[in-house]
Amino acid sequence: MTKNGFDNEKYISMQSQRILERIDSFGDKLYLEFGGKLFDDYHAARVLPGFAPDSKIRMLEKLKDSTEIIIAIHAGDIEHNKVRNDLDIAYDREVLRLTDAFRKKGLLVSGVVITRYASQPAVDAFADKLRRLGGKVYFHYPIAGYPQNPGLILSPEGFGKNQFVETTRPLVVVTAPGPGSGKLAVCLSQVYQEYTRGVRAGYAKFETFPIWNLPLTHPVNLAYEAATTDLDDVNMIDPFHLEAYGKMTTNYNRDVESFPVLNMMFEHIYGTSPYHSPTDMGVNMVGFCITDDEAVRKAACQEIIRRYYSAACAYKRGLIDRDQIEKAEFIMSRAGVTIEDRPVVAAALARDKETGGAAMAIELPDGQMVTGRNGSMMGAAAGALMNALKALAGIQPDIDLIAPIVLEPIRKLKTDHFGSENPRLHSDELLYALCICATMNPTAGRAMKELGRLKGLEAHSTVMLSRVDLEVYRRLGINLTCEPQRKTNRLFDKN
Repeated sequence: MTKNGFDNEKYISMQSQRILERIDSFGDKLYLEFGGKLFDDYHAARVLPGFAPDSKIRMLEKLKDSTEIIIAIHAGDIEHNKVRNDLDIAYDREVLRLTDAFRKKGLLVSGVVITRYASQPAVDAFADKLRRLGGKVYFHYPIAGYPQNPGLILSPEGFGKNQFVETTRPLVVVTAPGPGSGKLAVCLSQVYQEYTRGVRAGYAKFETFPIWNLPLTHPVNLAYEAATTDLDDVNMIDPFHLEAYGKMTTNYNRDVESFPVLNMMFEHIYGTSPYHSPTDMGVNMVGFCITDDEAVRKAACQEIIRRYYSAACAYKRGLIDRDQIEKAEFIMSRAGVTIEDRPVVAAALARDKETGGAAMAIELPDGQMVTGRNGSMMGAAAGALMNALKALAGIQPDIDLIAPIVLEPIRKLKTDHFGSENPRLHSDELLYALCICATMNPTAGRAMKELGRLKGLEAHSTVMLSRVDLEVYRRLGINLTCEPQRKTNRLFDKN
């Protein structure tokens, strides 16, 4: 079982206080660029055991009376239907989901800014949809030579051309459905236009990773690189901070590259800049809340291996280029880990070799391995899930929890009416059937009560799973990896 290494309550308290201090340092208003995920930050939860996925939104809830939110989305991501991989949801739909989620928490959403807008038809359709749903939409335009053309950027034809978002509260959080959405440019554009309106506004950055006060090659920071191989993000020593203070801090290439622009803009507007380095811009306090460095190192190393498997499967599906796998392999070598350091992999491969078919292994909190294989009634993912629930509930492996009278109608429905060639139960179908049996069978009910204990467990499959099984394991909070092997030789698998 993963040992906790992070104090979540301390983090929420320290982070809230730090943001309030930064607001006070500017006076009228602070534009806070929020990197990473405000909701569902499962990456942070995995590499910092003890961190709650909703920590950042809980922190904002403490400040909600003085906070409003702008959501930025890159026009190109709408046009190309970019998908948030962890939730399998397109960026434009994620904007709608985020808006609803913020409102549910009582947070004010001021509007959606579409960055680098160039009259793309798909973008116009999305903007129209937002307006019809009652949302406010603003367009920001490409600037030639950005960010190396300061004269144009800080002019009526640069940031001044963008549509201004009217805000009324002292803290304006700028967030996005994913990286590369243009959050920094939105913040800088707003600060510039506030200045032209006589408002003294500041800027700060809240980016969880890389953690500035951890070493460059700390596994937690390497895990961030492994998670962003598609962005070409590279962790690096902040050269500006080293020059200004003689201290080494960890930052990453995009912030280092953009810092001169931000610095120049503050000097242009106010005569001087409050920041001497990209690290100075940040308000991240997460590094001060790590309570067990060894625990987070181990958790981060596991995440690095998981990211390698994710890249390998994405390459097999034709979603990424080979170079991303090579980057993932290089990061593993820098962290000093291999796939052999993930115990559940060996257990799954051994079961696969024993049965001659697809297999799955799940590691229980006490280190015990339970496995599943493809059978006549259920697939390996469903079988392993069933065996894990039995083991957690102390039920003998040979006891049947689902009556054949329940299984057979489901199997016939799949093959006779839904056109499936695979009569075996997927993980979701298994759980529905188990729910039905639990109403009549107390033993099945005992197994169902263990569902919550699956969260945080490690699992590995010897084949790439169906979308359905992947989603079930994700919703249960199981950390799943798969061998980059297809379960059939067919080019199209509807099952």
